[in-house]
Amino acid sequence: MELFGSSNWLYIIFIGLIVGVVARLLKPGKQNMGFLLTIVLGIAGALFAGWIGRAVGWYGDGQAAGFIASTLGAIALLFIVGFLRKKR
Repeated sequence: MELFGSSNWLYIIFIGLIVGVVARLLKPGKQNMGFLLTIVLGIAGALFAGWIGRAVGWYGDGQAAGFIASTLGAIALLFIVGFLRKKR
């Protein structure tokens, strides 16, 4: 699996952390998540952006989403989780 254009897990975790931190800084409001969930947010944002990009036709099969798209994907996930938490 190639994520962020690499199959090196340390690189994926590091970039996932950066994407997660940037997404949390750009989305208004408080997000109660620690270090590990921030990494998971960044990685999930990249997967989400890649999935949407392939569905729309922006990316080919096996092509990784870029940094900006991954950050936008992570922000979208933060909004989705925030919306679902408010419904309860």
